[in-house]
Amino acid sequence: MPFAMYDTASREVKTIGAGKKHITIYCCGPTVYRDAHVGNLRTFLLSDLIQRTIKLTGVSVALVQNITDVGHMAEDASDKILNQAKRENRDPFELARQYEAKFHKDLNLLNIEPAQLYPRASETIELMQTMISQLIENKNAYIGSDSTVYFSAQSFQSYGAISGNKLDSLQPGHRYEFIDEGGKRFHADWALWKNAGSRTEMIWDSPWGPGFPGWHIECSAMSLHYLDNHIDLHVGGIDLRFPHHENERAQSNSITNTESVSHWVHGEHLLFEGRKMSKSSENVLLLSDIIEKGIDPLALRLVFLENRYRSQMDLTWDSLYSANTTLKRWRKKLQEWGTSQISKSDDEFVSALMNDLDTPRAIQRLRLIEKDPSITNEMKRAIFVFSDQIFALDLIQEEIVREMPLHIEKLLKEREMARAEKNWSRSDVLRDELEKEGLLVRDTGNGQEWDFI
Repeated sequence: MPFAMYDTASREVKTIGAGKKHITIYCCGPTVYRDAHVGNLRTFLLSDLIQRTIKLTGVSVALVQNITDVGHMAEDASDKILNQAKRENRDPFELARQYEAKFHKDLNLLNIEPAQLYPRASETIELMQTMISQLIENKNAYIGSDSTVYFSAQSFQSYGAISGNKLDSLQPGHRYEFIDEGGKRFHADWALWKNAGSRTEMIWDSPWGPGFPGWHIECSAMSLHYLDNHIDLHVGGIDLRFPHHENERAQSNSITNTESVSHWVHGEHLLFEGRKMSKSSENVLLLSDIIEKGIDPLALRLVFLENRYRSQMDLTWDSLYSANTTLKRWRKKLQEWGTSQISKSDDEFVSALMNDLDTPRAIQRLRLIEKDPSITNEMKRAIFVFSDQIFALDLIQEEIVREMPLHIEKLLKEREMARAEKNWSRSDVLRDELEKEGLLVRDTGNGQEWDFI
């Protein structure tokens, strides 16, 4: 059965790498100036699910994911990493390595398989400079009056194929035009190599003078170099569709003189408790925040699986607690169903994955199998073991049952009585006492549920 996914550029579901025995994937990685929030992790999980599903078909995969540690500018034209380094009074590269390590730790906690390569922008400057020189030679780029090198958007006729944005519709002053880019010829042009100006950190020598790379050229240079000038599948969040991926496509195609990417896949936005995650709203959720609540980090993976990758999703604490409960139940069920490590494919489960990675339908199939009295326990376990090759929820992990101390058990009973008597203030006091004792309690339609912190 061929694996097909929605292609943003063609606006249709297309087979990935038909007839190929090896697939190349490039996934836009983190800008390492802060912790990756759960919205970022949803995109990184998407590339993991794609990689695992392709491997299920017997096809090998080469996945490259970049580390942006320079050149990603804020809207005021300042470098995000330099800004954060100044706030923390630290060396910018030291700061970048710290957040890069945290990124890998989060991936590991979510059972996201590592990429084959994680090239850093700061260590591939020569690749970018070589590409920029080629673009200048091809008349796709020019040196502006401010000594910054720009890509000429008008030199690339099919600009806008991914996002639908056309050059003649882009107005001067749109939010991706930085205030210090006064040397370009056309307002939609973008910087490939920025002149250092007064900047003294994170700069490199170049044929055009001291400076640093633009964000977009980094992904073009690294993806083409490490994946042999063609990417079968390019993955990223929907927010990168424009201008990042649009600009990346223009750069890469101008070098290869063909479509450098066969398939563009974008994961949709993630809301948290009904709102867009932002620092100003103080609702940015990290994986560490979830763990601090006593929730298994793989519960986040399960919640993501229960939602379609190209549909906007609203993550809530209730959905995380519910997924945590489901994980515990499934692991307990697998123990009850035996000890066999045999796996068994299920046609409906596989069909859901192959049809545009429909993980919600695949999860629903597992729920039906769990409850189906006509399926033997041995077969149920075998299908769940098979599913874990893709879902990676550690379902054969043995749940550790901790003995409840008597004094905590007494507090739980007292709180249950307080709620039955509708003594809500007493109930809240007892909840706080239980949390101090290391027990997180939440109320459901079936009564109290709790987890050890």
